[in-house]
Amino acid sequence: MKKLLFILCVFSFCVSAFAQEANAPAAEAPATVAEELAEPVQDPAERNKMLYSLGFLLGDNLKRQLILDNEDDYKALSQGMRDSLLNKESQTQLDDYKPQIIEKYQKDAEIISQRHLQEQKEYLENFSKEKGVKVLDNGALIKLSKKGKGRTAKADSRVTVHYEGKLIDGTKFDSSYDRKEPFSTKLTDVVPCWTKALQQMRPASKATVVCPAETAYGNRPVGAIPAGSTLVFTVELLGIED
Repeated sequence: MKKLLFILCVFSFCVSAFAQEANAPAAEAPATVAEELAEPVQDPAERNKMLYSLGFLLGDNLKRQLILDNEDDYKALSQGMRDSLLNKESQTQLDDYKPQIIEKYQKDAEIISQRHLQEQKEYLENFSKEKGVKVLDNGALIKLSKKGKGRTAKADSRVTVHYEGKLIDGTKFDSSYDRKEPFSTKLTDVVPCWTKALQQMRPASKATVVCPAETAYGNRPVGAIPAGSTLVFTVELLGIED
């Protein structure tokens, strides 16, 4: 039953994650309850785009949990969602299908996990064969695109960097460039991959740093990073402090 509840809560989890960003207190309280509850006027075209975007994100979240093989699968799933959202009667006896739903989730989760592991393995193998790649003793990989000058950092140095982090499929999950602010940290306070890799860099150098899951966040999800993910960073080392 816990598995079933997890599936059914996928959508609400996704929505709540986005909603948390909108929970900052207003600068000034509304004058009346009616004013507080009033829905702001919104252009219909923009509202449709917003709802389409929400639907796309919900679908993206769902496909990480389940395997849908063909157009008929999509149609059946979307029809069930449509009937539920419109408060229509179910076209099936829902209790009869709960065991099959649980079984599908369990099987699909295993298949997706194995595919994920294989994709990570292939990416690491291919990257390790590229010219100039150095494999470090903890399994992290680094490829310098700009060497820089000066001394290298120590394991407990403080460094200032600009960076961008992506999953192996190109999905960006973090970027100091986007924030327009360099990131400063001690190498004792970052993932093991960074601790090792940044000791290979000199000020003004730039590198691609690839972190196998065991050198990053392992089998726990962190924000937009799924569990067991290999991470790919572009890192510019701006400075070193001891």
